[in-house]
Amino acid sequence: MGEAHGPPGFDDAELLTWSGLATVLEWLPALLDAQLQRDADLTHFEFGVLFALMHAPDRTLRMSVLAGYANSTLTRLSRAVTRLERRRWVERAVDPQDGRYTLATLTDLGRDKVEEATPGHVATVRRLVLQPLTKAQQHQLQDITRRILSAASIGQPWRPPGA
Repeated sequence: MGEAHGPPGFDDAELLTWSGLATVLEWLPALLDAQLQRDADLTHFEFGVLFALMHAPDRTLRMSVLAGYANSTLTRLSRAVTRLERRRWVERAVDPQDGRYTLATLTDLGRDKVEEATPGHVATVRRLVLQPLTKAQQHQLQDITRRILSAASIGQPWRPPGA
């Protein structure tokens, strides 16, 4: 009589690799959110929206493009942009080139907010992610994330224009 086998599982090395990454995926966003909330009254998602607009031509993007950068539904993005509009950091307008689209534009106040929030955010990312790694490990992490994104058919990570 043959042995009964359960579903295939991870081997020890795979489990250690996956569990480490899964833990980072769970904890890092919460740590980034906590710092931005405390220091800048922003969520990490809102900061990402403002940051992407700051680096867009004319500080403007179509909401659909912005949703793609943020890996967000238009509904979630719209709610976040509504909060940012109330603070006068973002304005929305119909795209004059194609009225089916809505544009989001970073205001001068929004630019000021990004400039205010960036140093603390950068310091947190350096402390949590970059400083614990050697330069060679940082390059390996770039390669690793690129490979994971490619395997997930996500493509390349967001980069500011001209980078």
